[in-house]
Amino acid sequence: MAFVQQSSPHAHSARPTSKVMLWVILAALPGLLAQTLFFGWGNIINVVWCIAIALASEAAILKLRNKPVAFILKDNTAAVTGLLLGLSLPQFAPWWVSGVAVTSAIVIAKQLYGGLGSNPFNPAMVGYALVLISFPVAMTTNWAEPALLWDKAPSFAETLSVIASAKQTAIDGWTMATPLDEYKHKIATHTADEVLAHPTFGEGFAKGWEWVNAAFLVGGLVLIGLKIISWHIPVAFLVALVVMSLAFGSNEDLYAPLSLHLLAGGTMLGAFFIATDPVSAATSHQGKLIYGAGIGVLIYLIRIWGNYPDAVAFSVLLMNFAVPFIDHYTPPRTYGHHKARRGLPGGGRN
Repeated sequence: MAFVQQSSPHAHSARPTSKVMLWVILAALPGLLAQTLFFGWGNIINVVWCIAIALASEAAILKLRNKPVAFILKDNTAAVTGLLLGLSLPQFAPWWVSGVAVTSAIVIAKQLYGGLGSNPFNPAMVGYALVLISFPVAMTTNWAEPALLWDKAPSFAETLSVIASAKQTAIDGWTMATPLDEYKHKIATHTADEVLAHPTFGEGFAKGWEWVNAAFLVGGLVLIGLKIISWHIPVAFLVALVVMSLAFGSNEDLYAPLSLHLLAGGTMLGAFFIATDPVSAATSHQGKLIYGAGIGVLIYLIRIWGNYPDAVAFSVLLMNFAVPFIDHYTPPRTYGHHKARRGLPGGGRN
């Protein structure tokens, strides 16, 4: 029997985009389950609503652009955008806030740039940042208390009623500030022990939030294991956040402790599911390390000295601006060459 001999490189068939996005959705389910267990039904309702709006918005704009609607919707990218926003928005956010966020993400941040592969910014984070700036009351006062603090947790119907009521204000007994927000605004006038005595904090952690972040960490490790994403961005992101916290935040009476930076807010969701967006992130391994580290540094700077307690969205978008510059100076070594070509031709001389 004769065998055909071929020299390297050997190309392997790539996973279709629809399958990659489906794995992202499946990997995020443990985090969604943890959110539901510890913060009630809000995130599930948000996820279903946001995915529906994302698919409808994408279908409408594709129809206007005379593009094949069914074929493009099957790539699952719109569904992932809706999922990420549903996971990121406050549990009791009014339906119209999430609707504005998703519509802006799909129509403005994605389709008006040309669709999948052409958008320079992470669509989900564009939508999130837009509603955070435009509707700060609705986005900061509708976070659910940990379920362990509820005497009687709101039912699915009660949660749906609050979301559908379209009110921006919080519901007493069901909502409270997030742990990062609580620490940021109380530490100026209280000691760390006094702040951590608040019911939203556990034994040095944020009640419920540590499990949510652990669940997203597990899902992110699954994506790395399946080679859906590479380790470079999440590891650089988390290492940079840890280094910044150890370097500047050793005094807990002034700054939030490292445990809160890692296990409160959207840290793990941001590291494994948001920052790793293949379109708006850097492409080479070295570029991904720089990109991820930049996000981690910016998150710490904004959390400590900025006006926003979490800052994942703004940090990702700011580094999206830097991606063309990063990619220009960190191209990978092409096959057959010993060294990657970097910098300006001729050493920068015209």
